[in-house]
Amino acid sequence: MKRNTIVRSLTSVAVSLLVLHIFCTASQAALKGGCAKVNITPPLGIPLIGSYGKPSDNILDELYAKALVLDDGTNTVAIVSADLLYSPLEEITDPVREIIKEKLGIPEQNILICATHTHSGPEVFTKSKLAPEKVLGDFGIDRSYLETLIKKLASSVMIAQKNMRQIRIGAAKGKVPEIVYNRRPRNNEGLVKMAFTLPAEVRSTRKIETDSEGNTRVTFTLADERNEWHFGPVDPEVRVLRIEDMDGGIVGSLVNFGCHPVCIYPSRSTAVSADYPAHTTHVVEQAEGGVCLFALGLAGNTVPFDRGVSPCRQIGKAIGGEALRKLQFISTTDNATLKAVKKVVEFPVKKASASDEAIQTEIQVLRLGDVYILGLPGEVLVEVGLEIKKRVGLENLFIVTICNDAIGYVCHSDAYDEGGYEPGSGTNLAKGAGEIMVEQTLELLERIK
Repeated sequence: MKRNTIVRSLTSVAVSLLVLHIFCTASQAALKGGCAKVNITPPLGIPLIGSYGKPSDNILDELYAKALVLDDGTNTVAIVSADLLYSPLEEITDPVREIIKEKLGIPEQNILICATHTHSGPEVFTKSKLAPEKVLGDFGIDRSYLETLIKKLASSVMIAQKNMRQIRIGAAKGKVPEIVYNRRPRNNEGLVKMAFTLPAEVRSTRKIETDSEGNTRVTFTLADERNEWHFGPVDPEVRVLRIEDMDGGIVGSLVNFGCHPVCIYPSRSTAVSADYPAHTTHVVEQAEGGVCLFALGLAGNTVPFDRGVSPCRQIGKAIGGEALRKLQFISTTDNATLKAVKKVVEFPVKKASASDEAIQTEIQVLRLGDVYILGLPGEVLVEVGLEIKKRVGLENLFIVTICNDAIGYVCHSDAYDEGGYEPGSGTNLAKGAGEIMVEQTLELLERIK
């Protein structure tokens, strides 16, 4: 009798352990991921963003939509990077999300769509949330190409989902401060003089400095006897995400850097090009394999050190080279829980130029284990993004701009007092928009930690 009781007890323990093992195995399903890219190059003849209405007549490099899909057994998240100027919420992001949700069942809040912000891509958006003088009518939009474009962006996710396999992920960061500068130098009175480009004799005076707050500044000497010009901060960080298979072979990567892709524009205004991100991703894909996505960082008021076809290649290769260096030594893991949140945010508008009281848009965060992908709409000035980085204190934070929507420039309050393009004709957002973005972002990041 006693022996039977012991046997029954041992059997019960064994069954319990087996059930616990099965439960733990199910709850800790292997991390899976896949990547894909789809060509979205428009046919020649479609006007480009910077062609001033002229038809495109040349292709310097192809445009792509690239997708990354990750699944932890409970949640699936998708990132799409497209060689476009913008990805407006109502015109691009929402329609693409709807298709993906219908075909794959991925929730809309788990899908992030960003534009690389090439100024040599197709003119396919009405720009409805930008300053009134920048808004276009539907008459200027090639509806046939736009419909195809939306389907291709969604298709990139479908293909990536079919390519999924067991993977590990990890992140790292490097720096390339020498290829970018802040185009809003201020004089002694605190007023901005826009410096979209710099002549060779000024570029030769470049210095890279760290200010008292730890920010990187790329400075130049401007010939002006009456004023000393002070250049603002830049974000020199190259953030890199590595996705590898269980043998260590690379499946895909994501490179995040902040600099306006305007090397080709405006000198080759009718040529199709993905600008320097094309060379960045090509370097990584050629050397490492897989699919490399580019996600624009804090580029609102930062531009390339030099422009033209040759500088475009140099800048792209420099970023790609730094990404390659960091990709070699990233520690990866297959233990990464996936989460996603997004929230609707309203920004005040300039009363004199708007009939609406506010612009409604969204902010999104994807969490991939200890990696955070923050998606911000609009062209975010570097000072706004650096404030987020400083206050949130996350080691692996990727700030992706021109993400999910197009709302013009998002400026800190001081910029409105300093003047210049971005807080002026560059945006319809009123003073205080940058501070709203910072606070709303910090609240959303706190929710997903």
